[in-house]
Amino acid sequence: MSTYSQYVDEPGFDHSEMPAVGVLIANLGTPQAPTAKALRPYLRQFLSDPRVIELPRWLWSIILNLFVLTTRPKASAALYQEIWTEEGSPLLVMAERQTAAVAEALRAEVGTPLHFALGMRYGQPSIPKALNELRENGCRRIVFLPLYPHYSATSTASTFDAVAAELMTWRRVPELRTIMSYHDEPGFIDALVASIREVWERDGEPDKLLFSYHGIPLRYFQNGDPYHCLCHKTSRLVAEKLGIGQERYDVSFQSRFGREEWLQPYTDVTIRAMAKATVGKLDVISPAFSADCLETLEELDGQNREFWVEAGGSDEDYRYLPCLNDRPDHIRLLANLLRRNLAGWVEPAPEFRPQEVRAEVAESERRAREMAAAGVEEDAGYGS
Repeated sequence: MSTYSQYVDEPGFDHSEMPAVGVLIANLGTPQAPTAKALRPYLRQFLSDPRVIELPRWLWSIILNLFVLTTRPKASAALYQEIWTEEGSPLLVMAERQTAAVAEALRAEVGTPLHFALGMRYGQPSIPKALNELRENGCRRIVFLPLYPHYSATSTASTFDAVAAELMTWRRVPELRTIMSYHDEPGFIDALVASIREVWERDGEPDKLLFSYHGIPLRYFQNGDPYHCLCHKTSRLVAEKLGIGQERYDVSFQSRFGREEWLQPYTDVTIRAMAKATVGKLDVISPAFSADCLETLEELDGQNREFWVEAGGSDEDYRYLPCLNDRPDHIRLLANLLRRNLAGWVEPAPEFRPQEVRAEVAESERRAREMAAAGVEEDAGYGS
């Protein structure tokens, strides 16, 4: 008999096993090291994604290989070196902390076997590696949580593509639930507001608050990507809860790449204009990122701070507000999102069951003990 198979097989499957539930947490990714050598394969994978660069493949392949990958790895490595820590990439370190914290919050209250895995869309640990960890742990149902608050085809859909591509190679495909966006979740808005108020109550309020989001090409928005609208909704909800009017905040978009037009206004242009207009004190926050990374630590708190000062602003008047990272209220939000999407798939641990259920279980166990002591088998409930 031929042993050929084009799928990931499970020949030793035990039909009596208790199915487990998996949680796949994902983020964009990071290079393995802040070096040009490590950046080259990372950027190649990232910029080869057709969700990220929507150009004819033959044309983009020429541009990518002859121009982008010959210069950008070295330049990007220099930027990563400015934010790299002894633990490694800030994004990966924080994603690991977030995953561990959410797992700790949920495992204690769930009676069903529950496993967590972290995967990055680009780089390591990869989405396939994370999914196979869950498969090896017997997970037949998986909740997928991409850590992108605002849906975009360039991020959320791209990461879903990676999940689907891996599952296409499996013989036994698990049930899958995907959390596509949480831009207007009350817990998300509350956590953002709390993070801002803590700074304002401690160090004073600014004259302006700038919400800076990672940009996408304008063409993608015009073709139906809802990202722009979701970002504006988050900003409006946060401003309303802070009690500030439209004159106190602005929305802009950062990190543009290439020559085509992206969502506007651009963050760097906006910050320069604000400094020249002497708006006073400026706070900058980026709700699009669930964890601080190159685009926040180096771009917003580094490059754009320099733009502010060069345009006439005072360094003391420019303040970057960190991402939610592993704040307790952020972890609660992520745990609550997963609780809602795990409903019906997991049973609560005994101590987390409703009082009446606990009483019923306790009575059943008491009866079973008494009958066992008397040598009587419990009636299975069939017949009269």
